[in-house]
Amino acid sequence: MTSIAQILLFVLDIAYTILIIHIIMSWLINFQVLNLHQPLVAQIWYGINRLLEPIYAPIRRFIPSTGGIDFTPIVAFIGIYALRVIITNNFLY
Repeated sequence: MTSIAQILLFVLDIAYTILIIHIIMSWLINFQVLNLHQPLVAQIWYGINRLLEPIYAPIRRFIPSTGGIDFTPIVAFIGIYALRVIITNNFLY
C-alpha cells in the first residue's frame, strides 16, 4: 500500500509542477514577455491548457466569474494539497 501512495504523491507533484508552469507562463504571456506567435511557446501553452482543462472545468462550474481574475488555479492547489495530506496521513503512517 505504501508504494501506491508514493506513486499517487508523485503524480500529485507532477500536477503541482504543471500548475506552477501554467501560472508563470500566463503571467509572462500577459506581460508580453512570451509571444504566442512563436511556435514552441504556442505548442507548450496549448499543451498545458489541454492537460489542465479537465481539472479546471469542474472547478469553474462552481466558482463564480470575477472578471479579470481566475481563482481556479488556487482552488486546484488547495485540492492537490488536500489530497497530499489525505494520502500522507492515511497510507504512509
